[in-house]
Amino acid sequence: MTSDLGAVLSRLLEVIVEREAPILSARELTMWEYVVLVSIADEPGLSQNELARKSRRDPTRLIRHLDELAERGLIVRDVDPADRRRRVVSLTDSGSALVRATQDDIRAMETTLLRALPPAEQDRLRRSLTEALGSALKSPTDQD
Repeated sequence: MTSDLGAVLSRLLEVIVEREAPILSARELTMWEYVVLVSIADEPGLSQNELARKSRRDPTRLIRHLDELAERGLIVRDVDPADRRRRVVSLTDSGSALVRATQDDIRAMETTLLRALPPAEQDRLRRSLTEALGSALKSPTDQD
């Protein structure tokens, strides 16, 4: 009998988070800092409020992460010239390099984790899950 998708993905996520922890620790990042950095890398020029929504982080907690990342020289927060009340967040060159290096390490871990699947199947799984997530986010109440 095949397990429910939720059960499989939940357990797989536990394993992934457990295996990501030492990778993030070696890069001196918390999981939330990494989430924030990747969110900025994926969509440069977000305001702090937009970044809070995208990273699913409470705005008051996000500020603490942004302060720490700025102190480390990984991000900058600038006033938006079009709206001086708005602060946009972007990665520095060091921040971009750290995101790329961390993503490379995580991808290597994932490849090892999925070693039972040929590389083409690993890529197909990643694409399929990304497409399924995108579809679910567009219409979360559909019960097809």
